[in-house]
Amino acid sequence: MTVTGIITAIVIGAIIGALARLVLPGKQPIGILLTILVGIIAALVGTAIARGVGVATTAGVDWIELVFQVGLAVIGVAAVAAFQRRGHRGVRR
Repeated sequence: MTVTGIITAIVIGAIIGALARLVLPGKQPIGILLTILVGIIAALVGTAIARGVGVATTAGVDWIELVFQVGLAVIGVAAVAAFQRRGHRGVRR
């Protein structure tokens, strides 16, 4: 993987993660780096699913692939946020 590929993955992960956080209601207690990581993973898995279904390459914007990616990111962000909330229940500051 080249430096350009890594930077592209980070940018796309940030966008997908941010879209997921916008779709989810309420506040998510996770940081930006974790959001980007979830976004990167969701983008990769969403692309793999779109290829498996046969909709990864279409004319224009690949809306179906984007829906897969954002949907997976929403699930990922919600899962991480729930895990973060559960971990902070017993902690007093």
